[in-house]
Amino acid sequence: MTTTRDADTPLDDEFTPVSESIGRIIEAVDDGDQAALDQLLEPMHAADIADVIEQLSPARRRAFLSLYSGEIDGEILSEIDESIREEVVDLLPHEIVAEAVREMDNDDVVDLLEDLEETDQRALLAALDDSDRAAVEQSLTYPENSAGRLMQPDVVTAPEHWTVGDAIAFLRSEDWLPDQFYHVVLVDPRRHPTGYVTLGKILSSRPQMLLKDIAEDSFRTVKARQDEGDVAYIFNQYHLISAPVVDDHDRLVGIITIDDAMSVLDEEHEEDFLRMARVAEDSHVSDSAFATARQRLPWLVINLCTASISALVIAQFEDTLSALVILAALMPIVASTGGIAGTQSLAVAVRALATRELTAANARRVILRELMAGLLNGLGLAVILFAAGALLLGSPWIGAVLGMAMIANQIVAATGGVLVPLALSRLGLDPALASGTFVTTMTDVMGFFAFLGLASWMLL
Repeated sequence: MTTTRDADTPLDDEFTPVSESIGRIIEAVDDGDQAALDQLLEPMHAADIADVIEQLSPARRRAFLSLYSGEIDGEILSEIDESIREEVVDLLPHEIVAEAVREMDNDDVVDLLEDLEETDQRALLAALDDSDRAAVEQSLTYPENSAGRLMQPDVVTAPEHWTVGDAIAFLRSEDWLPDQFYHVVLVDPRRHPTGYVTLGKILSSRPQMLLKDIAEDSFRTVKARQDEGDVAYIFNQYHLISAPVVDDHDRLVGIITIDDAMSVLDEEHEEDFLRMARVAEDSHVSDSAFATARQRLPWLVINLCTASISALVIAQFEDTLSALVILAALMPIVASTGGIAGTQSLAVAVRALATRELTAANARRVILRELMAGLLNGLGLAVILFAAGALLLGSPWIGAVLGMAMIANQIVAATGGVLVPLALSRLGLDPALASGTFVTTMTDVMGFFAFLGLASWMLL
């Protein structure tokens, strides 16, 4: 006998986006309906429950945590965005947080603790076993955003002279092994890592085979004090699954796995995106209007100051604008198109710097490429503007002024979009943070100056 499934009844393993359930979850929270809330959350993955918590307003988040009868365990807590994690920890009873922390991997505990106040850190550290507490405290001694904070201290190791049979016997006899690991790291007598072997190779090789003879060519180590951004780049560049972490004396102290490295890579991309928009990195959709305004106001003030430079340029051509009022309506065409071109070039340059594709070795070639692209785009737009000026405005001279100003501004925008982030990077500054403001100012000032200057020379 076969059974059929109603079209409205999802399979247990079907993916249902949080966005399709959030409305009903909010309704259950507002109604204080615990049974409905539990029913909606019961089939959800821990990451989806964390998303629900993040999307709620602070008031609803407080009501949710007091109403939900399920356990906010370590898996959920580790998935919650760090921008609101401290708030969630403060809302939960201490015993629930302590139990959740005991369930978490040490690297996730470090990630949680580094965002908390010192008193909260001490309280949660006291809930850990002695060995876990010592490992977490050791990780916290490393600089913030370093590989030492990112690593998992539990590493499966084997002497480099072992055979496959020795390794299999060891793995079967030990009960402390991590829940998930990908490599057995080979070490010398001084605990210096010399290579690693995948579990697949161990299971598929003859028992008498030496581990060092089936070690992976991709083996690389990272320093505990190395920046986590560099770690993410290494994983992405060399397609690593895991990488041993060593101290200043090249002794093994931990291991970083691909999931943690990719999380860092995702965070790096998100930070660059927000910085290019001049938005605070810890901005969140659940922030209050006051908090949002406070985060954005400083950059708006900076932009106001830079926009004043454009206003000063325009003021120098007051007589030209008085004689030809039509120019005031046409000015935004050159400036806004230049701004878009600058943003395009800037986005490519910032991404290339982040991925190490743009370096001192190829900077000249990239700058020349952008210059030529800007020239070609400017020529194409100039033809359109010249025709529009002649046909729509009845003045080919206005079209010529627009076209020449467009060519100049497109060149400035394209090259500035590369030169500005390169200069900031050379000065040791984040190119994603302030490049947009400088490039926008350059294109606005150049656009107005070229257009009004040419108009004063050719039309008056």
